[in-house]
Amino acid sequence: MIMLKRTIAVATTAGLFALVGVSGAHADESTTPVVKKVALTPEQKAAFEAAKAAFKSAQAARQAAIATAKPAIESAKAAFEAARSGATTPEAKKAARDAFKAAMAAAKAGIPAKPVKPVRP
Repeated sequence: MIMLKRTIAVATTAGLFALVGVSGAHADESTTPVVKKVALTPEQKAAFEAAKAAFKSAQAARQAAIATAKPAIESAKAAFEAARSGATTPEAKKAARDAFKAAMAAAKAGIPAKPVKPVRP
């Protein structure tokens, strides 16, 4: 019985060492290629700088539009809360909700889409 236990223990240990060796071999392999940065030509550099400047200006314009829309959104929310709390019928609540949705759509219409960050060529 003791011999059987020792044999099983040795076989299990050998199997574990074999698995560790296999997983260690896979960990050493590099699967992603190494990409080195290449110097840009003057035309590429100028185009990239222009794209970065356009991105920054679009981002600033979007932030300004969001800042101007915030008070309109807050006032629409306050008006909606007041209209909803004063409404006694489901039709009045629906009308308040529809007015709120229209005000939100009008406020969001002035906000431009999020600009896409330029990619280095």
